[in-house]
Amino acid sequence: MDHFRHIMEIIGTGVDAIGVLIIVIGALIASVRFLARRTSSGYKQFREDFGRAILLALEFLVAGDIIRTVVVAPTMENVGVLGLLVLIRTFLSMSMQLEIDGRWPWQRAGQNDKIG
Repeated sequence: MDHFRHIMEIIGTGVDAIGVLIIVIGALIASVRFLARRTSSGYKQFREDFGRAILLALEFLVAGDIIRTVVVAPTMENVGVLGLLVLIRTFLSMSMQLEIDGRWPWQRAGQNDKIG
């Protein structure tokens, strides 16, 4: 069982590393695209590109936390911390989705576009 937990710890850390890599690569790509455009809407597009990278990375970071918490160390304290992290990351994801697309994640395209 210890061998299995060690493997899951490595997998969880690997999934976290993928999340961090997505942020770094997303920042680089968004920056290159921003520098190549140099238009008045370039900054808005940069924020959208980088925001999408962060949203994708958050999914991987949550998955890594779930793997490590549920499989490696399923104590009540760790589950509580995981719940708090998922709550914070869910709020961040939803607010970023609203900022990028101008609508809540559960709204269909065209339904109350550009809230605010």
